[in-house]
Amino acid sequence: MRVLHVISEMGTGGAEALVAGMARSGREFGWQTAVASGGGHRAEALRGHGVPTFAVPVARRKASGVLRATAATRVAIKGFRPEVVLAHNVSASMVARLALVPRRVPLVTVFHGVAEADYAGAARILRRTSGAVVTVAEATASRLRAAGLRPEPVVIPNAVFPQEPRVDRATVRAALRVHPDVPVALCLARMEPQKRHDVLLDAWALVGGGAELWLAGDGSWRAALEERAAGLAGVRFLGNRPDGPDLLAAADLTVLTSDWEGMPVALLESLAAGRPVVATDVDGVGEVLSGGGGLVVPPRDPAATAEALRALLFDPARRAAEGAAGRAAVSRAHDPRALMRSYDALLRTWGGRR
Repeated sequence: MRVLHVISEMGTGGAEALVAGMARSGREFGWQTAVASGGGHRAEALRGHGVPTFAVPVARRKASGVLRATAATRVAIKGFRPEVVLAHNVSASMVARLALVPRRVPLVTVFHGVAEADYAGAARILRRTSGAVVTVAEATASRLRAAGLRPEPVVIPNAVFPQEPRVDRATVRAALRVHPDVPVALCLARMEPQKRHDVLLDAWALVGGGAELWLAGDGSWRAALEERAAGLAGVRFLGNRPDGPDLLAAADLTVLTSDWEGMPVALLESLAAGRPVVATDVDGVGEVLSGGGGLVVPPRDPAATAEALRALLFDPARRAAEGAAGRAAVSRAHDPRALMRSYDALLRTWGGRR
């Protein structure tokens, strides 16, 4: 089965991690896979594994950008000749649908989530573009149903594809000049409004000293966040980092203060590495942490976030217990082979409808 993934970019985000994992694992299921995207370090890594990639400029929600992205995606479709196209998120679904005209190739969309106000618009677009819609969490499926999406979305929870650290905890900490015993909270997230790093920094101001906060990521909010963090002790801006597993090995917990999420892969990766999580109780986050693995806090609540951070940062025994519970929960409910079996069954159903 020839599967073409269409996604805006292939950098450090969760959807990108899912595409990379599926592309590498697809061979076990008889897939021939290609990826059409705006590029990034994950696309470069896939090329090294022999996965064909096609360059598609990011649409950026502008008519001219959509037209350029559509033209480039059409080139990818003509060159790869997929039996099924798997688009990741709404904008990629719209571009892929336009690029497929007049070809009768099935389009399946993986919906990773949008802001609450955007669900009605997302449902309208997905009804018009996609033969089937996959959601990564039951919470996002419920929101799409309420917004009028028909037929019913298919829920396939995200999974963690194994990634071993290349260097150990001591090496990473030595490179960053961090003492081995200093507690470290790590935030792996794009610096965009959705992720609410401003809430995290306000919470960090309440945590007090004796710990470090590592912010791994970049984006349009970075300059403002660096200004906001001026004077805060222990805050480090690491920029975009392709070595997420290494940073997880060196950190003690992770934190995510988003306004909304689907089912964040960064959270699953943290739990798989035995690192507990402090995260806002939005969408699929609560589904993941229902079996343990960390603490959930209300969105936009710096005081509650600070309290949860203190509870884990300065209590090694509790961190260890939550980390073990999280690792067990991920192993039980977010296995990559189970995810691939579900996608394989779905895509083969649609790939036979040409």
